[in-house]
Amino acid sequence: MECSKCDREAVMHAAYSGSHLCEEHFTRSLERRVRRRIREDGLVPDHATPADPDRWLIGLSGGKDSVVLTQILAETFSEDPRIELLALTIHEGIEEYRDESLSASLDLTEELGIRHEVVHYEEEFDVRMDDVAEKDPLGMSPCAYCGVFRRDLLEKYAAELDADKLLTGHNLDDEAQTALMNVLEGDVRQIAKHFDASLGPFDERTIPAGNGSNDDADRSGDDSSARQETFVPRAKPLRDVPEKEVALYAHLRELPAHITECPHASEAYRGEIQSLLQDLEENHPGTRHSILSGYEELASLAAKRYDGAGGDRVELSECERCGSSTSGDVCRKCRLLDAVEDG
Repeated sequence: MECSKCDREAVMHAAYSGSHLCEEHFTRSLERRVRRRIREDGLVPDHATPADPDRWLIGLSGGKDSVVLTQILAETFSEDPRIELLALTIHEGIEEYRDESLSASLDLTEELGIRHEVVHYEEEFDVRMDDVAEKDPLGMSPCAYCGVFRRDLLEKYAAELDADKLLTGHNLDDEAQTALMNVLEGDVRQIAKHFDASLGPFDERTIPAGNGSNDDADRSGDDSSARQETFVPRAKPLRDVPEKEVALYAHLRELPAHITECPHASEAYRGEIQSLLQDLEENHPGTRHSILSGYEELASLAAKRYDGAGGDRVELSECERCGSSTSGDVCRKCRLLDAVEDG
């Protein structure tokens, strides 16, 4: 099949748009969508200058999504002194899997000349995810523990590294799944937090200063582990790009991405939502885009509903163990660590 824009052979077909694209037009299209999202979300502030650049911390796992995001950001802002990029990789203590993705991350940042920090669960929490998954003292999926630990370290180091924004590689599939999960669970507060923390354009977010929020928080109604006084807002520049297109881009650009699923991945509910969306997208191309577009508008309304310092927002205090913000005396991260230690 020929490319819809030239006479070269197409490497992909976007059923949601009807386009067939060759390698050149596909890569340019993906990069253009990412850069458009950066503009529409207002990631580059007017006050950023070469003397006082905006510092963006990239959560770099070494997987396809974060590697593609890092590559595009580096190429986009390499000549723009208003933006400073640095990367953070978290080693959870998953034998072989994270070692290989860390190696990919190190190769990428060395090639791009980006400052790269690496932190370890074992050094920070005295736990390794391989051991947590084996013990599983609370009978949860390993992802439930790991998600809380990862969020805590991302937020901690975003603050410690004086980042202005925390960028993650969530793609269209990830965000459409989260949107549908939040809607099906009727969690309007979580929808509002999702908009404020990582979805809304920066000039539309309603989160009050010093009131941290976490869009990927545990859905049990518990606290997030965001640090109240130092909350660093998130952004997701890949969220308009389907997962398969991210993978194809990484392949075509020969990026050092580690494309292997975590051996402990077992989010049963998200897996059901993922399968549902795949079926819907196959039968009705464009479903993911429609879901996320409508969800973002609804999330904006929800954020305004829960705006301000009135009684609608949960009052947070400091965790008596680690200082993270929490709705109780001890944050969820510390309670999970206690359970692992006791187990």
